[in-house]
Amino acid sequence: MRILIALLTLCLIGAALFLVLRPKADARPRDTGEDVQALYQHKRDIPPGPRKLVQLGHSLVGRDMPAMLSQLAGEGHDYRLQLGWGTSLREHFEPDLKINGFEQENATPFSRDAHQALASGDYDAFVMTEMVTLKDAIRYHDSRSYAAKWAAEAVAGNPEIEVFLYESWHALDAGPDWLARLPEDLQAMWVPNLLWPAARAAKKPVWLIPAGQVMARVVTEAEATPEGIAELRTRRDLFAISPDGKPDPIHLNDLGNYLVALTHYAVIYGKSPVGLPHALQRADGSPATAPSPELAQRMQELVWEVVRATPLTGL
Repeated sequence: MRILIALLTLCLIGAALFLVLRPKADARPRDTGEDVQALYQHKRDIPPGPRKLVQLGHSLVGRDMPAMLSQLAGEGHDYRLQLGWGTSLREHFEPDLKINGFEQENATPFSRDAHQALASGDYDAFVMTEMVTLKDAIRYHDSRSYAAKWAAEAVAGNPEIEVFLYESWHALDAGPDWLARLPEDLQAMWVPNLLWPAARAAKKPVWLIPAGQVMARVVTEAEATPEGIAELRTRRDLFAISPDGKPDPIHLNDLGNYLVALTHYAVIYGKSPVGLPHALQRADGSPATAPSPELAQRMQELVWEVVRATPLTGL
């Protein structure tokens, strides 16, 4: 009996040690992108004139932000969307996987199957983003592989296409501190797990649209004093209110969408957004809640500061 107990004890100890010491699913060394750094040494050659854009994502893309971007860009800008609810790059890519909310989100004349759009070669810009939470996407939805697959497919359809990675944000109520996490998540997750694999597959730079970093910069300034920036005083002022009247911790309101649209414009067009219109329409044609002229100008200035100070934008 004592021998049996001893053997059982040793088995339990061994099992415990295995659980503690086994490699974690995401414990691979961080991708430094050393092999693709040379791709970023050349000056970005930004195509002149209006852009034709394919945008792939979910509700942090939505319909309103691309519609605002189109108005900022002006005549000739064209775009097509493939959206879902919390949809990962993997779910968008694989035809046998369900895209939640597909019918609702793509009930718009601007919707087009992303595979078909990219294969057509008709578009000169492709913007993709990953689901939230990003950590779960990387661990369970193989973000590295699918960012690479989408980038490679875009370039196969049009070798001259510019590929962009739209960096989003995490929920306000997701710890640790929302503001502190934004730069940390960019360097720990977005760049090594999406940007570098995508650039490697595309064999050309994949440029960053640093919306999360822009939000961090704007919120930092707004929350530095009680006066804020005009009507923007806290991070909550960029986020929506749910239909039940509760604060939405992840989806943006019109002010937030305007800020993200400015960021897209600055990176994709490579131009300062200072002086662009601030009274825009939502995708359904209704007037969006416009920032005051003071807030709009400061948003535009801060977007341009962040975009120019972020090397991976190519600017």
